[in-house]
Amino acid sequence: MSDIVKEFNEYRSKMNDKILADNNKIVKRIFNLDTNAFQAGALDVKTKELLGLVASTVLRCDDCVRYHLETCHKEGITKEEVSETLGIATLIGGTIVIPHLRRAHEYWEALENQNN
Repeated sequence: MSDIVKEFNEYRSKMNDKILADNNKIVKRIFNLDTNAFQAGALDVKTKELLGLVASTVLRCDDCVRYHLETCHKEGITKEEVSETLGIATLIGGTIVIPHLRRAHEYWEALENQNN
């Protein structure tokens, strides 16, 4: 696994465990809502993840972008689909999201190379 992917997943997992260990009902409900919102429903998982990727890019949340990129990769979404989605996000978000676009491409490349 690429270092950038491994580091992100290890940190995310460690901190989520610590946060959830506080047993805060509000935080637990938000985590649960987030998990359930991205389950298949009227929209399939692929569509929801691409929507999440757009929103995360526009909101300039690199952790969220990485999370959605990783899920997109696991769902078999192609590089072309991700690229087009990030193009829409850049159009909507404007040039201020370009640094996040760069990091998104770097992370996608790491995801693609993790099995090599």
